[in-house]
Amino acid sequence: MTQFKYGGENMKHIFIVNPVSGKGNTKEIIRSEIHKIEDSFDIDVYDTKGVGDSERFIKSYLSEHNERTRFYACGGDGTVNEVVNGVAQFDHGSFAVYPCGSGNDFVKSFGTKEDFLDIAALVESSEIPIDIMKVNERYCINVCHFGFDTYVARKMNEIRSKPIIGGKNAYTTGVALGLLHAMKNNATIFCDGEKMNNGTFLLCTIGNGQYVGGKYKCAPRAVLNDGMLEVCLVDPVSRFTFVKLVNSYADGKHLDDPRFNTFLHYKRCNHIEIYGDEGFEVSLDGEVTPAPHAKIDVIPGGINMALPEKLLKCNALQGNTLMYSKKIGV
Repeated sequence: MTQFKYGGENMKHIFIVNPVSGKGNTKEIIRSEIHKIEDSFDIDVYDTKGVGDSERFIKSYLSEHNERTRFYACGGDGTVNEVVNGVAQFDHGSFAVYPCGSGNDFVKSFGTKEDFLDIAALVESSEIPIDIMKVNERYCINVCHFGFDTYVARKMNEIRSKPIIGGKNAYTTGVALGLLHAMKNNATIFCDGEKMNNGTFLLCTIGNGQYVGGKYKCAPRAVLNDGMLEVCLVDPVSRFTFVKLVNSYADGKHLDDPRFNTFLHYKRCNHIEIYGDEGFEVSLDGEVTPAPHAKIDVIPGGINMALPEKLLKCNALQGNTLMYSKKIGV
């Protein structure tokens, strides 16, 4: 039987709302649903003011208040990443996700976006510890990737607001540009001390969660509470091979597809080191950052997440049980 940490009662609930995420009425929908339950719970809403604001707000709040506080990331994966980086290292902080952004990859490991949109159920949910990645001095909850995927992520961020090629088409546009400019990348990757390549590669994903880019199941065996990371590294291939096999990769079948055998390297590990050229970049939950030398470690059970009970039996959680209780810094 699943062991719960605690439910939504007797704590503070703060909804971190990214006003530019989702449809134009998302903010009004959230406030309307909160209004229905605000007499039963201690709830506040904080509207973010720009990139990095939610992380700064959460760190400041938790530094000044000792009460248990749960922060709800209302936005896409970028909002989730900021909330996680704000909550990490504070024992009395936890998080939940109300996915309403253009990209909602993290929640796909558990179920569908709709599974998280019942605010009353989300507030009443109990919490479980899940693993978290530390990438140099930043935290990452879903996927860290570099090479082709990071080039695509950077281009997505650049064109997201543009008509036709942006919006829902931003990822497809980024992939098309990647096929022209990012088929061979330079870095050497070590997993638990084992050298994984000889200095060049097409792409590499390090999965705590399973999905990236909206529909690509890059880490199909990833489990969010097993204390391990899933590393998938692909050697440079031709554009023809890429296009021929991309659907298998998207469906999460690449680890069992014999056509990948000659150029795919897969390993489960705890520690990864990346040595890249000056200007080398990695993507943390879709947020691109320079990292010529990156050290990546898994922190088992490093953060507490509120999860609707119906999702506790998903294949992204090992044994349907609480495995870790240790928090960051303890």
